[in-house]
Amino acid sequence: MTRLGEVDLVLGSTSRYRRELLARLTPSFRVHAPAVDETPRAGEAPAPLATRLAAAKAQAVAAACPGALVIGSDQVAEVDGIALGKPGTVEAACAQLRACSGRTVGFHTALCVVDTRDGTLRVHADADLTRVVFRPIDEGAIARYVEAERPLDCAGSFKAEGLGITLFERIESTDPTALIGLPLIALARLLRATGIELP
Repeated sequence: MTRLGEVDLVLGSTSRYRRELLARLTPSFRVHAPAVDETPRAGEAPAPLATRLAAAKAQAVAAACPGALVIGSDQVAEVDGIALGKPGTVEAACAQLRACSGRTVGFHTALCVVDTRDGTLRVHADADLTRVVFRPIDEGAIARYVEAERPLDCAGSFKAEGLGITLFERIESTDPTALIGLPLIALARLLRATGIELP
């Protein structure tokens, strides 16, 4: 077995949320931005989209970082099969929260670990589905929340690790970190499968 700090661990993501989560497991990693087109394919459902993009990110970074252990992840939120992207603007964030009010929103978080340490390419993958049940949210609460937290870079327009938790009735999940963007329980399992000793 190898300790996590003894490998060249690369996070294939520019997300600060994923960086913060991975730092819970180890401070010894570097970040490499994946050059991946994240445009959904025609008719592509949210879960397969997340799985495809997580693998594409990990494999793109692995090609640029030979000899490394690379982590790729992607998350797609959906309401009734329709994907919710990152809002980008206050208006779009408010519209997303209106659409989520009183509804159950699925968050598909896919994970891919590519191991190239011995010159071959070994791929380990997993996926998590977290269901978030939103309470009915009125316009005033939506406006106050978006103003307070500015969740413009978050699919679904909320930050569960912050004030966004007040928007929910409940969260149905096997891994609370998945909702933030990097399922650490699954990641630990995949890292162990590559021969990494945890903790």
